[in-house]
Amino acid sequence: MKDRIPELLDQAVDTLISEGTLPADFRPDIGVETTRDKSHGDFATNMAMKSSKAAGMKPRELAEHIIRALPQDSAIAKAEIAGPGFINFFVSHTSHFDVLRNIREQGREFGKQDLGKGTRIQVEFVSANPTGPLHVGHGRGAAYGASVAGLLEAVGYDVHREYYVNDAGRQMSILALSVWLRYLEQGGESFTFPANGYRGDYVLPIARQLREDAGDSLQHPAATVFSGVPADEPEGGDKEAHIDGLVQRARALIGEEAFARVFDLALNAILTDIKEDLAGFGIHFDEWFSERSLRPDIEDALQRLERNGHLYQENGATWFRATTFGDDKDRVVRRDNGETTYFASDIAYHLNKFERGFDKVINVWGADHHGYMARVRGAIEALGVDPGRLDIQLVQFAILYRGSERLSMSTRSGSFVTLRELRDEVGKDAARFFYVTRKAEQHMDFDLELAKSESKDNPVYYIQYAHARVCSMLEKMRAQGLDSSVSLEPAILEHLELEEEKDIAAMMARYPEILGRAAEALEPHQLTHYLRDLAGQFHSYYNAHKVLVDDDPLRQARVALSLAVQQVLANGLELLGVNAPESM
Repeated sequence: MKDRIPELLDQAVDTLISEGTLPADFRPDIGVETTRDKSHGDFATNMAMKSSKAAGMKPRELAEHIIRALPQDSAIAKAEIAGPGFINFFVSHTSHFDVLRNIREQGREFGKQDLGKGTRIQVEFVSANPTGPLHVGHGRGAAYGASVAGLLEAVGYDVHREYYVNDAGRQMSILALSVWLRYLEQGGESFTFPANGYRGDYVLPIARQLREDAGDSLQHPAATVFSGVPADEPEGGDKEAHIDGLVQRARALIGEEAFARVFDLALNAILTDIKEDLAGFGIHFDEWFSERSLRPDIEDALQRLERNGHLYQENGATWFRATTFGDDKDRVVRRDNGETTYFASDIAYHLNKFERGFDKVINVWGADHHGYMARVRGAIEALGVDPGRLDIQLVQFAILYRGSERLSMSTRSGSFVTLRELRDEVGKDAARFFYVTRKAEQHMDFDLELAKSESKDNPVYYIQYAHARVCSMLEKMRAQGLDSSVSLEPAILEHLELEEEKDIAAMMARYPEILGRAAEALEPHQLTHYLRDLAGQFHSYYNAHKVLVDDDPLRQARVALSLAVQQVLANGLELLGVNAPESM
């Protein structure tokens, strides 16, 4: 009805223009909203007030003409003027339940739209460095990015899901070093592990695999490895210089080719683990994009910036004039030793995205990247790409609590709860749902005990239980020998006379609108709140009124309503990557 009423208003305006009541160039602003107070009807528009000046008459006078010219429609019981010129619409009884037919006919497609009209959008999310397993902090960005992609796809966008694999650079070299050092320990060497190395237990099986592959061929005495290397931080030294010195020593001792094999062994082991972890979390990517594949693109991007006059030389380094584009300082893209920076790789990666033909790019980043946004947008603009085509969504890391204990999430120290452990403890569904119940930029405390609870305070359980309740009802019907097929004829639906039934139908009719709004705003939490509200309405109704009554037409009508609720809940949960179970 929210779409039908504007059509009726348009027809009324055309009639008034053709009879000369309104000027030929009259173009009203037609907006229809659901009323909050049912005494004011089901829908209302303030178009008469907003357009009265253009019509050359008072709002109430314009409203009277519009009501007079409204075409007859069986769905509208009456239209009346309220206040200074609102037009309130009262929907006929059976029209309240037209949505049940739409839901049955469209099934899993109900709510889907073509707002995007095939616009190509890339959603890049997670993209955690493959230096360790995903932890619960990464999980929120994973759930958010996957939900955003699902919502956009449901409203007609052509969505490409991508994970950017940081498989080059210093952190990966430190990981390779950490694997080699554990390999040395397994060969009998004893030393203090560097403070800036990767100390998690996940490194140990990779080191054992290295020993199995390489035997003792890469073994060197610890004294040789650490001799002449800058001291570590606990010993009054510099942990950064210490770890970089060890990386250089490892390369020199075992050779670049062997170091590259260690590097690839570590990368492949952890990347395989990340892929398996995300698959278990219900998340799949269309592409895993390798940073190493960008090497030719980096030079191309820097040359373009140079031609456009946005680079300069200072102290042997090459700088991007980021301050021209709103950043707080200029940024190095090539160091004085000739090596390009992470930022240079990111510039090339974003240029690559747009050259692949995406109309819009959405980056889902952790909130700690806030300071990085201006320079990336600036670089895109400097390359001649409209920065409005890049949308950066910052996601706050979730803080995990077990009871009153806050749990650590440091990959470097190895003291953290992995995403897999979270999934094993609370389940994939609860984790996926909880992560998107709040705006992405809001802080989030993840309550393990609540996520595992079977109560109405646990939103995902509450919603899934509503779905399962309908399945249980159908089982009961079969056990009683009742026919579960129901009629949606007006004569049947007329038996839905309760206000709760009208409210549930009205809530389901809003699902396409909520879905479209959540997708366009990139806010999955709008859908989670809607699903909880719908489940709450259904639970209250089901608890207060018997569905499987003896009266056949009334039973059919109430079963039809329940089946529609079941379908809408299933549709919404599917977009969030959450199962709709048949039993709980």
